[in-house]
Amino acid sequence: MARIISAKEIELATNALMDGPGFFMFESVFDEQEVAQANKIIKYHSDNKIGATHFHGAHSDKIHLQRRVWNLLNKGQVFVDMVQHHAVMEIFSKILGNNFILGSYAANRLLPGAPGQEPHLDYPYWDMYNRDEFPIGINSSYHMNCQSLIALHEFTAENGATAVVPNSQKRGVYPTQDAFDAEFIQTTCPSGSMLVFVGMTWHCSMPNNSDAERTSILGQYLPKFVKPMEDLGRSVNPEIIASATPELRQLLGIDLRYPELLEDAETGNAEGQQR
Repeated sequence: MARIISAKEIELATNALMDGPGFFMFESVFDEQEVAQANKIIKYHSDNKIGATHFHGAHSDKIHLQRRVWNLLNKGQVFVDMVQHHAVMEIFSKILGNNFILGSYAANRLLPGAPGQEPHLDYPYWDMYNRDEFPIGINSSYHMNCQSLIALHEFTAENGATAVVPNSQKRGVYPTQDAFDAEFIQTTCPSGSMLVFVGMTWHCSMPNNSDAERTSILGQYLPKFVKPMEDLGRSVNPEIIASATPELRQLLGIDLRYPELLEDAETGNAEGQQR
């Protein structure tokens, strides 16, 4: 059973994301049973299916060693529980606003020999190297992405623990490889741990040079006004939506008012006034 995070830890994590290095590690949040169940499901859905991100640069010959599993909410109750862990809901509500939503919930499985990624920012910033794609003057004064990363194996330097550059979220620029290489640290941790960070923090997965796989769950959370990356409204099974907690309904944007057919709304108001 997932451990309860103390109010003090939540305060420390929130401060770290807002004013500190841009990330915070909660060690050993999920127990062995939850980790084993999640790993079993992810392995089942990725043993014969290759899915990689687009941050691998020249390593196209090794793309088959990365396995990405999308739409985890449909694949097991363990993921439905993980996505709405109370620490995630409390910390991200302070940063993104009370009605923040889920943009994506996926797994990243790196087999032995899998390449690392290029350093990057996360959606909606991931093409920020092209400033013409964004409003003029965009900067890091507020955040439009928070991430959770749950380690389903021990993360070590050898197996490619996620690398981050502390305080890089304050720069508001896309990372170069040279700048990243000069400053990064790796977030080593026990299995079942959860890393939280803001999407403008420079980061990437590192090469898996071990003889075992390394798997993580990646959660992307956004303010209510940012369009999600995954179309969860159409892809999440109706029975999951029907039994959703208030927290999950919030994450799926079920009760958001907009977009709305305002012409119909105005007609309805007029008819109501006539009555």
